[in-house]
Amino acid sequence: MVDSAAAFREAPRCGAGASVEPDLGRALAEAAERARAGLPGGAAPDLAVVFVSAAHGAEVRPALDGLADTLGIRAVIATSAEAVLAGATEYESGPAVTVWLAHLPGAVVETFALEYSPTPDGGTFVGWPKALEHGWPEGAGMLLLADPFSFPVDSFIARMERDRPGLPIVGGMASAGWTPGSNTLVAGGHLSDCGAVGVVIGGAARIRPVVSQGCRPIGRPMVITRAEENVIVELGGRPALERLREVYAEIDEVDRQLVRSSLHIGRVASEYQERFKRGDFLVRNVVGADPDTGVIAVGDLVRTGQTVQFHVRDAGTAHEDLLHLLAAAASPAPAGALAFTCNGRGTRLFPEPHHDARAIQDCLGALPVTGFFAQGEIGPIGKRNFLHGFTASIALLEAAGAGEAAAEGARPPRAG
Repeated sequence: MVDSAAAFREAPRCGAGASVEPDLGRALAEAAERARAGLPGGAAPDLAVVFVSAAHGAEVRPALDGLADTLGIRAVIATSAEAVLAGATEYESGPAVTVWLAHLPGAVVETFALEYSPTPDGGTFVGWPKALEHGWPEGAGMLLLADPFSFPVDSFIARMERDRPGLPIVGGMASAGWTPGSNTLVAGGHLSDCGAVGVVIGGAARIRPVVSQGCRPIGRPMVITRAEENVIVELGGRPALERLREVYAEIDEVDRQLVRSSLHIGRVASEYQERFKRGDFLVRNVVGADPDTGVIAVGDLVRTGQTVQFHVRDAGTAHEDLLHLLAAAASPAPAGALAFTCNGRGTRLFPEPHHDARAIQDCLGALPVTGFFAQGEIGPIGKRNFLHGFTASIALLEAAGAGEAAAEGARPPRAG
């Protein structure tokens, strides 16, 4: 018989805190104290994740140097960002810092700082911790924070696809600055303005991704029957633009306006399905069309045989998509979450502030959550990881086996 009290004591626990104190040193201490208050009495945090808004300016790098010692936690990752969030609040302007702490009994937690080194064979990623050389933990997942100017995330994802297929990677691109060297990244005692930092979590804890691309499909799925690089020539044996015109003729005026202003196309992440639903498509921009040749250009490489469907995006669609995916992820209840939302969302997309932060709280309860507004969001569609735009990519932290236990509890008892 399972000792439920013991199981509860051993479950992951998280705490989150924020501070808008102008002095960054005091803000870090204040946010950390609030995060520690969310942990069970006396529980030592095994991981800290810190996000600092760019409004702190020149204070950021000196304050984050030695962050692990400041917090008294060995496993720390951090980045500077355009804006941050905590709880139900998004701090889109002014100085702000957030601290997220996790107590992870029985879990494997390994931080890393990577750099990309070009080679004649196409480049390599150096900086993996020695502990991972002896094997990765069971059920491993990764949180990744990367500098957009120096770290080729698409190449890294492709490498991990070969080396660790099925490994979920959730994270975002640092967004504090718009020039090389303007971002700050921390992993343990390492501080840098380039590369990527992150943490591998496995063993008794799991990372469960929720990736909302903010789009919904229109029309029906179609197969690409001719393509050239990023250009779709034919869909279902007909010119691609002709197929789009057919879809346009069948939709209402609201969707027609969205087609004119925010048309996207989604390609199925896994073809091994009979039916496709929301979340099965990797969504990319439609960047142009040629009425003379009937071709459509998209912001991705495409190939003959892929299944695609046109999509549209606006604030209402992004709202509905996020709520739909969070509601599906509400059980089992996670211990905490980290949110990486596009810096094109927030009040740049939604009519009211704090949208994504409040949606997480509304759907998942009073969850310890922090995050930041990223220059690109990382998360899986199906079982493959991608770099996204205009997306909310969320890492839910839970006990290993929580999903399986919930599914088992939902089954009716066997007779006899």
